[in-house]
Amino acid sequence: MKYLLLLTILVLEVFGAVIKSPVIAVDNENETVKIKIDKIDVGVSGFVMHHISPQHSAILKNAVVQSFDAKTQIATIKMSEFTALQNNALPHGKWKVQLGDTVELAFGYSRSLLIAPNETIYYKIAQSVKTQWIHPDLFATVLSFRGHPTPIKEDFAAMADASSVGLLFIYLNQKVYTLDIKSFKILSISDAKLKQAKVKLPFYTRVNNIDAAWWGAGSSRLDSYEPHYYELMVANNKTNKQLYEIIKNGNPKLHYLLAEFEIGK
Repeated sequence: MKYLLLLTILVLEVFGAVIKSPVIAVDNENETVKIKIDKIDVGVSGFVMHHISPQHSAILKNAVVQSFDAKTQIATIKMSEFTALQNNALPHGKWKVQLGDTVELAFGYSRSLLIAPNETIYYKIAQSVKTQWIHPDLFATVLSFRGHPTPIKEDFAAMADASSVGLLFIYLNQKVYTLDIKSFKILSISDAKLKQAKVKLPFYTRVNNIDAAWWGAGSSRLDSYEPHYYELMVANNKTNKQLYEIIKNGNPKLHYLLAEFEIGK
């Protein structure tokens, strides 16, 4: 078990600290900036920091690595509205991202959320991976507040904003998937040969009931564990060849997901 999770632990070591790099190009029309960096994975999230003065800075945008050119060591960063720390009572600056601002990536990667089908698997993985685990009870509370007994991507982003979680671990069919919790991009996949005797829906939590909204995405109750989380991952990782092969060589009942991939297109 310890050996099988070495790759997951390695990911945590690599992304344990926030990665900072200055903006070297700005494309306001496409809401992207470029940075120069030795190596970075597509999907790693963070934010863009604007320097008002040597002593004062402000976060302007959320940021996700859109692409990385290994030859030039240039990463393209997609920007979006910064959603954490929202408070309508506070004044908002009118600053724009500019050259010399800083992109800070892998923020919150020392804090993790684990989605597992039962208590036994949850604790076996949690005890094997060195990170600051945020208990899924807190995520269940976020889901209840949002009326989503079936978690959707936006719920994980809300969890990230509420508790500064950066990494998401999902156990599915004897594998642990490590994702950026905001972009939902897969960062690594590790084997975890664990026996799954029971399944608690929508995931292991001590919260017995998650409130449901009257309608909308996530408002219906989950009736099966694996298909839902595979669907979420495929929707946000359509060019991931490793995920494609896992599903292709796995349960035939999940083969309907193969049509969603964009491999070779």
